[in-house]
Formats: sequence, C-alpha cells, structure tokens
Amino acid sequence: MSVFKRISTLFKANVNHALSKAEDPEKILNQVVIDMNEQLVDSKQKVAASIADEKRLNRQYSDAAEEAKGWEEKATIALQKDREDLAREALTRRNESQQLADEFKVQWEKQKQAIGKLKDHLRTLQRKIEEAGRKKNLMIARQRRAKAQKQIHETMAGMKDNSAFSAFERMEQKIDDMEARADAAEEMAEDFGDDKLEDEFAELTKTSSVNDDLAALKAKLATETE
Repeated sequence: MSVFKRISTLFKANVNHALSKAEDPEKILNQVVIDMNEQLVDSKQKVAASIADEKRLNRQYSDAAEEAKGWEEKATIALQKDREDLAREALTRRNESQQLADEFKVQWEKQKQAIGKLKDHLRTLQRKIEEAGRKKNLMIARQRRAKAQKQIHETMAGMKDNSAFSAFERMEQKIDDMEARADAAEEMAEDFGDDKLEDEFAELTKTSSVNDDLAALKAKLATETE
C-alpha cells in the first residue's frame, strides 16, 4: 500500500470515527482539516526523504562510474608500461566498478520515476486539502443554519396548541371586558347616582343663602339712613 493510499485511509477513518461519536460537526470539520494538514506535512517529509535517497543513488552511481573510468585509465597506463598483468587486474576492477555503477543507475532511474509520481500525488493531495479548507467554512455555515432551523421548529412544536399566544389573546379579551365594565359603571354613576340629586339640592341651598345675605345687607343700609 502506497503512503498516499494509507493517508487517504487514515483520513476516512478519522472522519468516520468522529461522526460515530456524534460530535459537533463544526468541531469535527476543524479537527479533520488540522489532521489533514498534519498528514500533509508528514507526507512532504516522506517525499523529501525519498528525494534524498534518489540523490544518494545518483551520487553512488556517479562515484562507481568514475571509479570504473579510473581503473580503465590505470589499465591503459599499465599496458603502456608493458605491465599486462597490472592491466588485466585493473580491467577486472573496472568491470566490477562498472557493474556496480550500472546497478546503481537502474536503482537511481527507478527512484527518480517514483519521485515524480510521489510529487504528483503530493500536489494532488495538497489541492484536495486546500479545497477542503475552503469548503469547511461553507459546511459550517450550512450546519449552523440547519441547527438554528431545528431549534426554531422544536421551540414552535413545544408551544402545544399555541398556548402562549392563546394566553395573550385571553388576557387581551379580559382587559377589553374590564375596560367596558368600567365605562359602563361610570356612565351609570353619572345618570342614576344619588350624587346628582344631592348636588341640585346643594345648589338650591347655596342660592337661598346668598338671597338671605342680600336682604340682610339691604336692611342694614336702610337702618343707617334713617
């Protein structure tokens, strides 16, 4: 199983585990994005290690090829000096170094191809994680809206038979009735109460008193003039 397939499996496992615990989707999404970015960092480190291996293989291939070239030059010098025995030994060493160089070259080329695929997968993974980060806020907004709608519906459903609103209507009708009764009582008091009759008699008494005062004053003036 490739490293990226293992990472994808891990992502799915993390999401399924979080959802199975019935946690807050907002917390889950935030944590999943954090986990994704942590895995991305880990993947980059693994790709960097693979690149380091590729460079090391390239260096080993170059060193082995250079060593083979050196032994061939030594074989040439030995022949020039009529040392065929040394030339034979040098060529043997050259062949060994060249064989090792060829093996390193094969491994280096395979590693180089693998690095190219790993980089492609890494770029794809990074794009998906960036897209997930962008979608996270939208998903959280949808979750919050759904939660608010659910709470509103639950609140409305909790008001059985609209009892709260019915209470308001009953109180309004009761207050209207009380006001009507108060108005009727005031009207009855004005039209049929004893206070009106007493007020009329009081007025008559008040008028008689003034007339008496006026007659007394006239009598006083008549006495003073005699």
